[in-house]
Amino acid sequence: MYSSCIIGASGYTGAELIKIISRHPHLDLAACFVSANSQYADIPVSQVHPELAAICELNLQALAESAIADLKLNYDVIFLATPHEFSHDHLPSMLGGKAKVFDLSGAFRLPDQTVFKDFYGFSHLHKNVLDKAVYGLAEWYAEDIAKAEYIAVPGCYPTASLLALKPLLDNALLDLSHLPVINATSGVSGAGKKASMTTSFYEVSLQAYGVLQHRHTPEIEEYAGTPVIFTPHLGSFKRGILATITAFTHSDVSLQDIANAYEKAYSTHPLVRVKDNMPKLDQVVNTPFCDIAFAFDAKKQCVVVTSAIDNLLKGASSQAIQCCNLSLSLAPSTGLIA
Repeated sequence: MYSSCIIGASGYTGAELIKIISRHPHLDLAACFVSANSQYADIPVSQVHPELAAICELNLQALAESAIADLKLNYDVIFLATPHEFSHDHLPSMLGGKAKVFDLSGAFRLPDQTVFKDFYGFSHLHKNVLDKAVYGLAEWYAEDIAKAEYIAVPGCYPTASLLALKPLLDNALLDLSHLPVINATSGVSGAGKKASMTTSFYEVSLQAYGVLQHRHTPEIEEYAGTPVIFTPHLGSFKRGILATITAFTHSDVSLQDIANAYEKAYSTHPLVRVKDNMPKLDQVVNTPFCDIAFAFDAKKQCVVVTSAIDNLLKGASSQAIQCCNLSLSLAPSTGLIA
């Protein structure tokens, strides 16, 4: 068994990590941490997450800053379900020991420090660490993930968008003189657990937000290798993301070319399911799957691709476990599907 800990275990993604690790055949959850000044410090996990009462008997330990550097010596696997600022400041001190680190924040996803500052609002001070970060889109970067000491786990919107787009881009099927257009809608859990008027049930109404300035835009563009027009929406439901991508193909591209691209990309990846019908959120919520379907208009040379994920699982926690499995030379779906 590999000893693991979660930092930021009081949040939604932390709770999902606890659930997955509790049933994982090769991971032992040894500790759950929160920040030293957290309101949840020294409270049982089951009191913060009542649904975990029969799963986890640990307390949420306050993590002193002086103890952070020792984590790399005490655990085989560290999961950071933390704010971007915490990961930026403290991930470097977790390296150099026996631990593999899986960071679910955005602190080490963007290689360009200037772009990072523009979209995250603070300067990135660890270029030497940033340069060695591996992006954890598990179906596409498995070899790099397996060799890395730490992984920048993708954001939820980028996961849904990139899994849908990359087969078309990888096979050079798109006419990129027309930018791909991504419209995606997320449940309110994507905003985190902290109470806010913006995400309170009475205030939420379907709307676009972060238009032309959302911080996931440069992440999508970086790993798609092309500019996109990305518009996120907030939906009045708890969890899940439905992304619909519209793009134009080269004039000689056929429906069979598109089908072949998705078959080639995902036929050996059980956590991405290519469907005949457009996916629904109910088919993926509370699962580690990404469901994808597409339609093609040969006259317009236009392809529409829809992908659906659970933002807390495939968009966060279960993808972190996929990366962990690859890092430990396990099957990617270990602990995720029967």
